[in-house]
Amino acid sequence: MQKNNDIIKNAQGIKNNIQELCAKIGRNPNDIIILAATKTVSADKINELSSVDIYNAGENRVQELLAKYDAVSSIIWHFVGTLQTNKVKYIIDKVALIHSVDRENLAIELNRQCQKINKIMPILLQINAGEEESKSGIRVRELEALYNFIKLNCPFLEIQGFMPVLPYKADENLYKQMQQIFNRYISKDKNIKFLSMGMSDDYLIAIKYGATIVRLGSCLFGERSY
Repeated sequence: MQKNNDIIKNAQGIKNNIQELCAKIGRNPNDIIILAATKTVSADKINELSSVDIYNAGENRVQELLAKYDAVSSIIWHFVGTLQTNKVKYIIDKVALIHSVDRENLAIELNRQCQKINKIMPILLQINAGEEESKSGIRVRELEALYNFIKLNCPFLEIQGFMPVLPYKADENLYKQMQQIFNRYISKDKNIKFLSMGMSDDYLIAIKYGATIVRLGSCLFGERSY
């Protein structure tokens, strides 16, 4: 019961923070999806999320998602980690949104597997906003080429937005740049609606700059050991 109380307390604090910020900047808090980042989190804890009206969860690893999938109810699964092409077939029928599409060969394999089951898969393009060698994602200058490639060659994929990966304690101008990119594509593509940006240490800054999905782990579940 204590674990459940901790999650309830943390979720209430997060939602209060979001409501207060949205009141200041003129955004509707209901337009922001809290995505529980469930890496290393047990199925029992994930099942507690519905008690605090959190119904979206994201996994980084295919094996971990598969291990939890049948044990979890009332959750819409997202995939937010680096996805290998040979693992696509295992999750294609289990997730509602893939946040981390960052290369042509992954898009081709996603499209091929979706065609097999006649499914249109919503995806986000992952942007390595700080161009860090240690992180996945395309550079900003590569975004338009990947966007156009998928639009032209992958009819079973629907680009619905972007997942920027930002450096730790990034300058706010970088968040602003991601917001500008998001807004530019919204103006030309009716399917663009998600900016998955912000984690436990920066979700309020991300919301200030237009995030519609925030991926929260430690501030929701507490510190975890990887």
